[in-house]
Amino acid sequence: MDPIQDQFVRRLEERGIVLSSQLDQFESYYRELVSWNEKMNLTGITEREQVYTKHFYDSLSLAFFVDLPAVERMADIGSGAGFPGIPLKIAFPHLKLTIVDSLSKRISFLQHVCDELKLEGVELIHGRAEDIARQPSNRDSYDLVTARAVARMALLNEFCLPFVRKEGLFAAMKGSDPAEELSESKFSLKELRGQLEKVESFSLPIEDSARHIILIRKTGSTPAKYPRKAGIPAKTPLV
Repeated sequence: MDPIQDQFVRRLEERGIVLSSQLDQFESYYRELVSWNEKMNLTGITEREQVYTKHFYDSLSLAFFVDLPAVERMADIGSGAGFPGIPLKIAFPHLKLTIVDSLSKRISFLQHVCDELKLEGVELIHGRAEDIARQPSNRDSYDLVTARAVARMALLNEFCLPFVRKEGLFAAMKGSDPAEELSESKFSLKELRGQLEKVESFSLPIEDSARHIILIRKTGSTPAKYPRKAGIPAKTPLV
């Protein structure tokens, strides 16, 4: 184990996450991310220590506040290069993970990563969240739904809450203080049967930058009219 991986493991252990055989998978993920990034825009962060901190550690931070061993089905919406879904799947192999992304090239990258890392129980769906959430197999179905740095909360609620089962959890992973976003998203929460449970905050190691995780509990089934047709939520968010 080199110094970067050693720091990565120790910082996670301080927060109660123990990695054993998964370090080779994280290193393979890093190599594939950098390699594919030369052909397509996956991330602006490619320096190894930064990837381990700003992508891997940041993704796994959800497990500081959510009981991941108790989660069975998880969906990651707008996953991009696979964050937080793939790091969480590596650390918690029991998760049945569904990733939804609107760009087919990113789905191709994620399929390659899953093949290289031999990840089982991962479903990759190319499409718009508004369309996929209307499919019976995905609607009101997941224990946990995540979105990391995708959009403002009023929009995210309509993208993500339709996937969450009743009493399930939606976790929105943010950088700066989300107080303003939460204020403007009150109507969308009510419409989409969500209830703000808590907002957790912490700082990334090394650079000490702020992170916030918004946890929303689903209180009932998604009303039939939501989500609206693809493109409409972004043009006219529920505010």
